[in-house]
Amino acid sequence: MSAPTTGLADALARGPVVLDGGLSHQLAVAGHDLSDELWSARLLADDPAAIRAAHAAYVAAGARVLITASYQATYEGFARRGVDRAGASRLLRRSVELARGAAADRDDVWVAASVGPYGAMLADGSEYRGRYGLGVRELERFHRPRIETLAEAAPDVFALETVPDADEAEALLRAVQGVGVPVWLSYSIAGERTRAGQPLEHAFALAADAPEVIAVGVNCSTADDVERAIPIAREVTGKPVVVYPNSGERWDAEARAWRGEATYRPARVVARWHAAGARLIGGCCRVGPAAVREIAAALEPLARAVRDDPPGPGHAP
Repeated sequence: MSAPTTGLADALARGPVVLDGGLSHQLAVAGHDLSDELWSARLLADDPAAIRAAHAAYVAAGARVLITASYQATYEGFARRGVDRAGASRLLRRSVELARGAAADRDDVWVAASVGPYGAMLADGSEYRGRYGLGVRELERFHRPRIETLAEAAPDVFALETVPDADEAEALLRAVQGVGVPVWLSYSIAGERTRAGQPLEHAFALAADAPEVIAVGVNCSTADDVERAIPIAREVTGKPVVVYPNSGERWDAEARAWRGEATYRPARVVARWHAAGARLIGGCCRVGPAAVREIAAALEPLARAVRDDPPGPGHAP
């Protein structure tokens, strides 16, 4: 399967791009039990065809960037399930291969290798808090091996996503240096702070001068929080902004269930977010193909306007 002929950074410079929705959501809708500590990563070994089918559903809905099933895939997590290091490496690479396969031979679909936070491996809800008691260098040592392995499968970009803590963002940005794959950095936030409590201005500033970073933003947060974060990310970094909020429902880690009601209505907000600087727009938890289809429909006239009247030199689309 061939990779796109144009880089995602170039596509974002030309106009908006549709990101996929929650992979776990689509897998759950298809009837798969994701209550395991490995979450959707379990299916990399047990039912890879299901992951490919979930990716394909998002392509059919209009997504042009697919995030792999590697969010919760780590050497430590697989080891607890009796998977040796060689086997874990194969599963990590498989996550990229499955997304690439779902894109078939299209040259306008990019694959983003998901690198979730340290807390995702713990599977105890700490990915929504940060402050693990580890330093930046320890977190860098944790992340680097799987980043190197994922890079072997040649993804188009790394999604450093759902990062709750600016310290972990610093570790991740160190870990991707020299790997040769561009990245986006996306925080999980509450209000105008990271989940760990740092101001977003500080958190985004870490990526401002990082040449590997092609976009910065927010995911796994409410649509209201996303809206407040977009102008901050754009102003601090000058980079395209990536946003993919949750449906608005809240994850109860103890009960392992979603609570509340869905409040993310893409058709109502996408144009406004684009005007504020968002260029890569999708959904995270509990956001499925129907919402991605809605995003694609809302972005199409904006993308067409850019194609018909491209910005001059030095101006962002």
